[in-house]
Amino acid sequence: MLKRGVFISLEGIEGCGKSTQARILSDYVSELGYRVTLTREPGGTPIAEKIREMLLDRKNESMTSITELFLYLASRAQHVEQIIMPSLHEGKIVICERFSDATYVYQGFARGLDLQIIENLTQIATNGLEPDLTIVLDLEVEEGLLRAEKLKNHLDRLESQSVDFHNKVRNGYLTIARKHPERVKVVDAKGSIEDVHFRIRQHINHILLVKKQ
Repeated sequence: MLKRGVFISLEGIEGCGKSTQARILSDYVSELGYRVTLTREPGGTPIAEKIREMLLDRKNESMTSITELFLYLASRAQHVEQIIMPSLHEGKIVICERFSDATYVYQGFARGLDLQIIENLTQIATNGLEPDLTIVLDLEVEEGLLRAEKLKNHLDRLESQSVDFHNKVRNGYLTIARKHPERVKVVDAKGSIEDVHFRIRQHINHILLVKKQ
């Protein structure tokens, strides 16, 4: 049904509902008859999942911003090579929780690392790959953190950062969306799970129609 695979990423602050919406979206696209790869970052491969454990473990509070950046990029390089690119070559739709935009906002906008350096390193890690469509689930930081706390017994290393940090993340996503309006679509993450899915689905239907032509 597709000339080539389609790469869709879901982004947003902690607690915005990425995992839930990614699963629902995967089911929806499968029901339309497409083959789907559902994956996440950091993670997606055995090596990348081990890196994920290091990144999110609160015992690693002393991790420097540079170390954090390189770990995310290492995870992504393995993920792209092993999972994402092979799936796209097979004509599948790849739905990924977080991708390169997360690095720009977390390590760039929030941590303060140089965005040009991040871009240069990202090009190496991804071999220039970027999503065909990025959905940013937008939500107030306080509500997102409350949701995250309700879902878990404890917050991970990134979730436990300050409210100011998470506001920088949210603003970073909105900045990227304004800079790349064709690729990045902001979706209101408030309301029921079904309401949010419906908002996402409108963008998905459009990109699938475009890619089939």
